[in-house]
Amino acid sequence: MSKVLIIAEHLEGKLNPSTARAVSAAVAVQPEAVDVLVLADRVDAIAADAARIAGVSRVLTVARAENAHPLAAVLAPQIAKAAAGYSHVFLPSTTFGKDVAPRVAALLGVAQVSDVMSVEGSHTFTRPIYAGNAIVTVEADPAHAVVATVRTASWPAAASGEHAAPVEPLGLDVALPSHTRFVELKQGKSDRPDLQSAGKVVSGGRGVGSKENFEIIYRLADKIGAAVGASRAAVDAGYVPNELQVGQTGKIIAPELYIAIGISGAIQHLTGIKDAGTIVAINKDAEAPIFEVADIGLVGDLFKLIPELEQALG
Repeated sequence: MSKVLIIAEHLEGKLNPSTARAVSAAVAVQPEAVDVLVLADRVDAIAADAARIAGVSRVLTVARAENAHPLAAVLAPQIAKAAAGYSHVFLPSTTFGKDVAPRVAALLGVAQVSDVMSVEGSHTFTRPIYAGNAIVTVEADPAHAVVATVRTASWPAAASGEHAAPVEPLGLDVALPSHTRFVELKQGKSDRPDLQSAGKVVSGGRGVGSKENFEIIYRLADKIGAAVGASRAAVDAGYVPNELQVGQTGKIIAPELYIAIGISGAIQHLTGIKDAGTIVAINKDAEAPIFEVADIGLVGDLFKLIPELEQALG
């Protein structure tokens, strides 16, 4: 029988929702057990959150000072060691997972499976290629462990509740490299919902016109309690920071509501929102590609339409 080890993603003592989405993918494999591995300097709060995720058999913890920050070079040897006896090792297909998974796969001597969208069998998966224009079915060698990243936009988060899996410390005798060290983490601070896990997202594109004009996007987002995103064109133009970019080279998201304002709809951007529930597009160009995928489209000047929309919202 198969056993899946999920590597928990966390930051500043909080478990990232991507971990619960990876659990959903793991459960689809129909394994004998789904274990979550927490590597941190302080593991208790993170492990407690992981233990409440439905479908988790147990939570394994490795508390070391070296694990205070998610350095791939430091985490990978520990994960490879902990993976002994597991048929699958899953990580979310986030910046964290994309950084760590290739090193783990290399240490285990296997080819990584990236962006798992669905599980067709214990070792058969689908994943996107060509910027999401095609879906390919891949089959991993059952003789070796599967190291895979899970496309979080394609999976719902497993429920969290009264369930409490046992938490067990794991002793790993592994030498850690010293050539990589943590310097600092620079990230945007915001009271708005996290872009990658938000249920509602308002995004602006080149059509917004300037960094100052982007305030209209922030205002609408705050009005409806949404996260803020942007197209690559808006990021490249300096309207917003890089961490807000949505698309093939940005964040892949699946909100229930996605409002695209002043975004033409290049294929690279559409790749990042293909799993969204309802897509609303506002653009003055009636021929913009975004209208081909939008559920609701408004053609007109965004600087007139958005204030009217805000007024209607009350």
